[in-house]
Amino acid sequence: MTRRISWTLLAVLVFAQICYPLTTGATRAGLTVATVVLGWLLSVGHALLSRGPRVAAALVAVATGGGFAIEAIGVATGVPFGSYDYSGELGPKLAGVPLIIPLAWTWMAWPAWLAAVRLTGGNATTASGSGPTVGRWVGRIALATVGLAAWDLFLDPQMVAEGYWVWRDATPALPGLAGIPVSNYLGWLLFAVLLMSALRPLAGPAVEHTDRRDHPMVALYLWTYFSSILAHAVFLDLPASALWGAAGMSVTAVPLVVTLLRARRGGAAGREAHQPHRPGVEATR
Repeated sequence: MTRRISWTLLAVLVFAQICYPLTTGATRAGLTVATVVLGWLLSVGHALLSRGPRVAAALVAVATGGGFAIEAIGVATGVPFGSYDYSGELGPKLAGVPLIIPLAWTWMAWPAWLAAVRLTGGNATTASGSGPTVGRWVGRIALATVGLAAWDLFLDPQMVAEGYWVWRDATPALPGLAGIPVSNYLGWLLFAVLLMSALRPLAGPAVEHTDRRDHPMVALYLWTYFSSILAHAVFLDLPASALWGAAGMSVTAVPLVVTLLRARRGGAAGREAHQPHRPGVEATR
């Protein structure tokens, strides 16, 4: 049931994102809001159905609540992202922050966390009963942090190009990403590491392992990576952010692809090895 609901929501989300480049103006802004809400429902719903209310509540607290808090601080003080303002195109605001913005943090925080868990030995079929070592824990936090924060190398250029927010002082900026200060990406890194560090203590041991129920979230993360590269390079005329985002998210996305392919090959080899011997078959070949 968990996987069926998650796959259905993911399919709707993918359809909405495919429609995004085909729209303009208010329709595109409305589709942006709808996509973020769908992403939030997908991640929080998956956390709830696969691991229970404690995990879902922890995710909402650190990602949605924490995301709103740091955005409100950022709008009011310019810390830690830099000085910026939101337009009125993304719906209602509270403390100068559109209410959908912290939902976006949540949408990508959960699949980024699960991807990092998978990459640091959290596969339920291979993980031991003990918790991760200090080194593995640090690696997990680092991968999850980069996995989330690097998404902004796609997101911010796209949203700034649409006029959804604007920076008062956009220097210094990364090459090719004019209009967005480097401080923005550093701010994302700061909040992402705080978010990921707080998630496990609040959520409990249920978030230390992954299994088949998490396949939709892994698919969400990889879809976001590859589709963003394609969209920015081909449909949105943002080649620089396509390159920066491809490089940044590859730290988590590429090892994840390699891990999944190895697991699939290993599983296929294991199934073949356990096939019952049928006398006479080889002799007829």
